[in-house]
Amino acid sequence: MASTDLLSDLQSTQPPPEVWLVVATAVAALAVTVPHRVWRLARNAITIAHEGGHGLVALLTGRRLDGIRLHSDTSGLTVSRGRPTGLGMILTAAAGYTAPSLLGLGGAWLLAAHRITLLLWVATALLLVMLVMIRNAYGALTVVLTGAAFLLVSWLTGPDVQAAFAYGVVWFLLLGGVRPVFELQSKRRHGGAPDSDADQLARLTHVPPALWLFLFHAVSLCSLIGGGRWLLGL
Repeated sequence: MASTDLLSDLQSTQPPPEVWLVVATAVAALAVTVPHRVWRLARNAITIAHEGGHGLVALLTGRRLDGIRLHSDTSGLTVSRGRPTGLGMILTAAAGYTAPSLLGLGGAWLLAAHRITLLLWVATALLLVMLVMIRNAYGALTVVLTGAAFLLVSWLTGPDVQAAFAYGVVWFLLLGGVRPVFELQSKRRHGGAPDSDADQLARLTHVPPALWLFLFHAVSLCSLIGGGRWLLGL
């Protein structure tokens, strides 16, 4: 009976929240993304999406995923095996900085279709799958706490709280997906991050890192604009 009820919930739609709630969650996500001290903590969630993107695309392109590590400085590492060159490796390397924004865009599409419950459970399932591949204690703790938040909201709260949480998360992915690209650009300008995803992609494709940074910017900003329009019902 419980499984039947859950399936019914996943297939059903939920009423859209009031416009003021959508705007309020956008402001809250912005308040988490902009201040440096708050961002240092919140960026862990973006790192989960970043490394999860590397891992998911590695699996989808036929590579063997050895494990994922998340560190307290909000950095991460995803290790996969396979051909060191080729399309699979290129897509895997490109997936990190684009993953948060694309996940946010997908979430905005689900919310525009009034699938709040489905979004919460899909996110929980993705975090559970990622947990299996985590290879360090801090990473496991981070993913467990994040997954627990989704699970508790899904099970114990009403429609209004679920809507506020879901919209807040999606706004944060869309907004939070923009900042790391600017941070990477700033680091590279000052001679840092010599082995960044953009530099790895440059070595794989012989395309300058600046063009890969441009791609990351394009994906994140276009996702923010498109996803924001969906969330606001424009």
